[in-house]
Amino acid sequence: MSIDIAQLLIAFAVLLFSLTIHEAAHAFTADRLGDPTARLLGRVSLNPAVHVDPIGTVLFPLLAMVTGVPVIGWAKPVPVDGRNLRHYRRDFMLVAAAGPASNLVLAIVGAIIWRALPAAPFVDGAAGMSLADPLVLVLQRVVLLNVLLAVFNMIPVPPLDGGNVLSGLLPPRLAWQFDRLRPWGFLILYGLLFSGAFRVLVIPPTQFILSWLL
Repeated sequence: MSIDIAQLLIAFAVLLFSLTIHEAAHAFTADRLGDPTARLLGRVSLNPAVHVDPIGTVLFPLLAMVTGVPVIGWAKPVPVDGRNLRHYRRDFMLVAAAGPASNLVLAIVGAIIWRALPAAPFVDGAAGMSLADPLVLVLQRVVLLNVLLAVFNMIPVPPLDGGNVLSGLLPPRLAWQFDRLRPWGFLILYGLLFSGAFRVLVIPPTQFILSWLL
Protein backbone atom coordinates (compact mmCIF):
# COMPACT_ATOMS: atom_id res chain seq x y z
CA MET A 1 0.00 0.00 0.00
CA SER A 2 1.58 3.26 -1.14
CA ILE A 3 0.94 6.37 0.94
CA ASP A 4 1.36 9.92 -0.32
CA ILE A 5 3.01 11.39 2.78
CA ALA A 6 2.70 14.99 1.55
CA GLN A 7 -1.06 14.73 0.98
CA LEU A 8 -1.48 12.87 4.27
CA LEU A 9 0.31 15.64 6.17
CA ILE A 10 -1.68 18.36 4.39
CA ALA A 11 -4.98 16.62 5.17
CA PHE A 12 -4.01 16.12 8.81
CA ALA A 13 -2.83 19.73 9.20
CA VAL A 14 -6.11 21.02 7.72
CA LEU A 15 -8.10 18.71 10.00
CA LEU A 16 -6.16 19.85 13.08
CA PHE A 17 -6.66 23.51 12.16
CA SER A 18 -10.37 22.97 11.49
CA LEU A 19 -10.95 21.12 14.76
CA THR A 20 -9.10 23.88 16.63
CA ILE A 21 -11.40 26.54 15.14
CA HIS A 22 -14.42 24.33 15.90
CA GLU A 23 -13.56 23.91 19.59
CA ALA A 24 -12.45 27.53 20.02
CA ALA A 25 -15.82 28.63 18.59
CA HIS A 26 -17.62 26.56 21.26
CA ALA A 27 -15.46 28.09 24.00
CA PHE A 28 -15.76 31.65 22.71
CA THR A 29 -19.55 31.41 22.37
CA ALA A 30 -19.96 29.95 25.86
CA ASP A 31 -17.85 32.77 27.30
CA ARG A 32 -19.89 35.41 25.46
CA LEU A 33 -23.12 33.87 26.76
CA GLY A 34 -22.01 34.05 30.38
CA ASP A 35 -20.03 30.90 31.14
CA PRO A 36 -16.28 31.60 31.67
CA THR A 37 -15.41 27.95 32.40
CA ALA A 38 -13.74 27.25 29.06
CA ARG A 39 -11.97 30.61 29.02
CA LEU A 40 -10.53 30.05 32.50
CA LEU A 41 -9.19 26.70 31.28
CA GLY A 42 -7.50 28.38 28.31
CA ARG A 43 -9.86 26.93 25.70
CA VAL A 44 -10.68 30.24 24.00
CA SER A 45 -7.53 29.76 21.99
CA LEU A 46 -6.31 29.00 18.48
CA ASN A 47 -3.48 26.92 19.93
CA PRO A 48 -4.21 23.32 18.79
CA ALA A 49 -2.38 21.92 21.84
CA VAL A 50 -5.19 22.94 24.21
CA HIS A 51 -7.85 21.16 22.12
CA VAL A 52 -6.00 18.02 20.99
CA ASP A 53 -6.90 14.61 22.35
CA PRO A 54 -3.96 12.27 21.57
CA ILE A 55 -6.24 9.36 20.67
CA GLY A 56 -9.27 11.07 19.13
CA THR A 57 -7.52 13.95 17.37
CA VAL A 58 -4.24 12.33 16.32
CA LEU A 59 -4.26 8.53 16.35
CA PHE A 60 -7.76 7.82 15.06
CA PRO A 61 -7.77 10.37 12.19
CA LEU A 62 -4.31 9.23 11.03
CA LEU A 63 -5.45 5.61 11.21
CA ALA A 64 -8.50 6.43 9.12
CA MET A 65 -6.45 8.37 6.54
CA VAL A 66 -3.81 5.66 6.17
CA THR A 67 -5.96 2.52 6.25
CA GLY A 68 -9.43 3.68 5.29
CA VAL A 69 -10.80 2.03 8.44
CA PRO A 70 -14.01 3.86 9.48
CA VAL A 71 -13.09 5.24 12.90
CA ILE A 72 -14.63 8.31 14.52
CA GLY A 73 -12.26 10.86 16.01
CA TRP A 74 -12.83 13.68 18.45
CA ALA A 75 -11.17 16.64 20.13
CA LYS A 76 -11.26 17.52 23.82
CA PRO A 77 -14.85 18.54 24.59
CA VAL A 78 -15.27 22.13 25.69
CA PRO A 79 -16.62 22.23 29.28
CA VAL A 80 -19.81 24.25 29.67
CA ASP A 81 -21.40 24.96 33.05
CA GLY A 82 -25.05 25.55 32.26
CA ARG A 83 -25.62 27.28 35.59
CA ASN A 84 -23.68 30.26 34.25
CA LEU A 85 -25.66 30.61 31.04
CA ARG A 86 -28.32 33.31 31.08
CA HIS A 87 -30.90 31.21 29.21
CA TYR A 88 -29.74 27.62 29.66
CA ARG A 89 -31.56 25.71 26.91
CA ARG A 90 -31.26 28.42 24.26
CA ASP A 91 -27.67 29.33 25.08
CA PHE A 92 -26.48 25.72 25.31
CA MET A 93 -27.99 25.16 21.87
CA LEU A 94 -26.14 28.22 20.52
CA VAL A 95 -22.86 27.00 22.02
CA ALA A 96 -23.38 23.63 20.31
CA ALA A 97 -24.23 25.22 16.96
CA ALA A 98 -21.17 27.49 17.05
CA GLY A 99 -18.77 24.65 16.21
CA PRO A 100 -20.40 23.47 12.95
CA ALA A 101 -21.12 27.11 12.03
CA SER A 102 -17.40 27.91 12.31
CA ASN A 103 -16.61 25.01 9.97
CA LEU A 104 -19.09 26.30 7.40
CA VAL A 105 -17.48 29.75 7.62
CA LEU A 106 -14.05 28.20 7.02
CA ALA A 107 -15.41 26.27 4.02
CA ILE A 108 -16.95 29.43 2.55
CA VAL A 109 -13.73 31.41 3.04
CA GLY A 110 -11.72 28.60 1.48
CA ALA A 111 -14.06 28.45 -1.51
CA ILE A 112 -13.90 32.23 -2.02
CA ILE A 113 -10.10 32.17 -2.03
CA TRP A 114 -10.11 29.12 -4.33
CA ARG A 115 -12.40 30.87 -6.81
CA ALA A 116 -10.19 33.96 -6.74
CA LEU A 117 -7.12 32.00 -7.81
CA PRO A 118 -6.27 32.29 -11.51
CA ALA A 119 -6.94 29.09 -13.45
CA ALA A 120 -7.45 26.92 -10.37
CA PRO A 121 -9.34 23.79 -11.44
CA PHE A 122 -10.91 21.51 -8.86
CA VAL A 123 -8.34 18.80 -8.21
CA ASP A 124 -9.36 15.19 -7.73
CA GLY A 125 -6.36 13.55 -6.14
CA ALA A 126 -8.02 10.13 -6.31
CA ALA A 127 -8.15 10.43 -10.11
CA GLY A 128 -4.43 11.06 -10.26
CA MET A 129 -4.64 14.56 -11.71
CA SER A 130 -1.48 16.60 -11.46
CA LEU A 131 -1.38 19.43 -8.95
CA ALA A 132 -0.16 22.71 -10.39
CA ASP A 133 -0.23 24.68 -7.17
CA PRO A 134 -0.02 23.26 -3.61
CA LEU A 135 -2.36 26.04 -2.48
CA VAL A 136 -5.12 24.49 -4.60
CA LEU A 137 -4.79 21.21 -2.71
CA VAL A 138 -4.80 22.96 0.67
CA LEU A 139 -7.93 24.97 -0.20
CA GLN A 140 -9.62 21.87 -1.58
CA ARG A 141 -8.99 20.07 1.71
CA VAL A 142 -10.18 23.09 3.70
CA VAL A 143 -13.49 23.16 1.85
CA LEU A 144 -14.11 19.40 1.80
CA LEU A 145 -13.08 18.66 5.37
CA ASN A 146 -14.94 21.60 6.89
CA VAL A 147 -18.17 20.82 5.05
CA LEU A 148 -17.86 17.20 6.20
CA LEU A 149 -17.14 18.29 9.78
CA ALA A 150 -20.13 20.62 9.80
CA VAL A 151 -22.54 18.04 8.37
CA PHE A 152 -21.22 15.18 10.51
CA ASN A 153 -21.41 17.19 13.73
CA MET A 154 -24.99 18.21 12.97
CA ILE A 155 -26.21 14.59 12.93
CA PRO A 156 -28.91 14.71 15.63
CA VAL A 157 -27.32 12.16 17.94
CA PRO A 158 -25.87 13.09 21.34
CA PRO A 159 -23.08 13.81 22.12
CA LEU A 160 -22.64 15.42 18.68
CA ASP A 161 -23.48 19.11 18.32
CA GLY A 162 -26.57 18.23 16.30
CA GLY A 163 -27.88 16.22 19.23
CA ASN A 164 -27.40 19.17 21.58
CA VAL A 165 -29.10 21.52 19.12
CA LEU A 166 -32.06 19.14 18.76
CA SER A 167 -32.29 18.81 22.54
CA GLY A 168 -32.60 22.59 22.79
CA LEU A 169 -35.36 22.67 20.19
CA LEU A 170 -37.48 19.90 21.71
CA PRO A 171 -40.03 20.52 24.46
CA PRO A 172 -38.42 20.00 27.90
CA ARG A 173 -40.01 16.59 28.56
CA LEU A 174 -39.03 15.22 25.14
CA ALA A 175 -35.57 16.76 25.51
CA TRP A 176 -35.11 14.92 28.81
CA GLN A 177 -36.07 11.62 27.16
CA PHE A 178 -33.80 12.34 24.21
CA ASP A 179 -30.83 13.13 26.45
CA ARG A 180 -31.07 9.65 27.94
CA LEU A 181 -29.52 8.42 24.68
CA ARG A 182 -26.29 10.29 25.46
CA PRO A 183 -24.40 7.33 27.06
CA TRP A 184 -25.13 5.29 23.93
CA GLY A 185 -24.21 8.00 21.45
CA PHE A 186 -21.03 6.45 20.06
CA LEU A 187 -22.68 3.04 19.72
CA ILE A 188 -25.52 4.68 17.78
CA LEU A 189 -23.01 6.45 15.53
CA TYR A 190 -21.16 3.23 14.77
CA GLY A 191 -24.49 1.54 14.11
CA LEU A 192 -25.30 4.27 11.58
CA LEU A 193 -21.80 3.94 10.12
CA PHE A 194 -21.88 0.20 9.52
CA SER A 195 -25.55 0.05 8.49
CA GLY A 196 -25.07 2.50 5.62
CA ALA A 197 -27.40 5.07 7.17
CA PHE A 198 -24.37 7.29 7.84
CA ARG A 199 -23.85 7.83 4.11
CA VAL A 200 -27.53 8.73 3.67
CA LEU A 201 -27.30 11.32 6.44
CA VAL A 202 -23.93 12.83 5.47
CA ILE A 203 -23.22 12.46 1.74
CA PRO A 204 -26.31 14.16 0.19
CA PRO A 205 -26.12 17.37 2.29
CA THR A 206 -22.34 17.46 1.85
CA GLN A 207 -22.67 17.19 -1.93
CA PHE A 208 -25.40 19.84 -1.95
CA ILE A 209 -23.26 22.34 -0.01
CA LEU A 210 -20.20 21.59 -2.14
CA SER A 211 -22.24 22.15 -5.30
CA TRP A 212 -22.84 25.72 -4.12
CA LEU A 213 -19.29 26.34 -2.91
CA LEU A 214 -17.39 24.71 -5.78
